[in-house]
Amino acid sequence: MAAKYIIGSVAASFAVAYVADKLVADEKIFGGTTPNTVSNKEWWEETDKKFQAWPRTAGPPVVMNPISRQNFIVKSGSE
Repeated sequence: MAAKYIIGSVAASFAVAYVADKLVADEKIFGGTTPNTVSNKEWWEETDKKFQAWPRTAGPPVVMNPISRQNFIVKSGSE
C-alpha cells in the first residue's frame, strides 16, 4: 500500500520539476535571453571544429579542469 504513495510522490515531483525547468529555462519567466553563442548552431560547429583541430601531445600529469578544459599542451605547427 505504501508503494503506491511512494511511486505517486516520485512521479509528481518529476512533473513539478519538469514544469519548473520549462518555465524558468525556456519561457524565461524571470527575464533574460539566450546568448547567441548558445542558440547559433553555425557558431557552435565552427568552435567545435577549431577545438578538434588543435594538435595535442601528452605531457606531465595535470589536474583535470572541465571548466577551462586546459588539460593538454598545445604545440605550434613549427615544432
